[in-house]
Amino acid sequence: MRRSWLGAARGGRYIERVRYVFPILVVLAMLGALGALALGVINMARGGSPQRSNKLMQSRVMLQALALLLFALFMLLFRR
Repeated sequence: MRRSWLGAARGGRYIERVRYVFPILVVLAMLGALGALALGVINMARGGSPQRSNKLMQSRVMLQALALLLFALFMLLFRR
């Protein structure tokens, strides 16, 4: 029995699970970035703490980078 480079044997059950998990992770990272953006804008509009607004924008950038990385990894793993 031959194993693929991801360690899947007998029908690729591991690959099928990952196919469902990656899009969910990408969507969660995108929603997190959207949430951080919304909270940052609300904080800025209310005249809140500039430090908090800065932290929220930093977390937004990190979540966007994570979403892009996961999306690129998903596309590389599952291209046909």
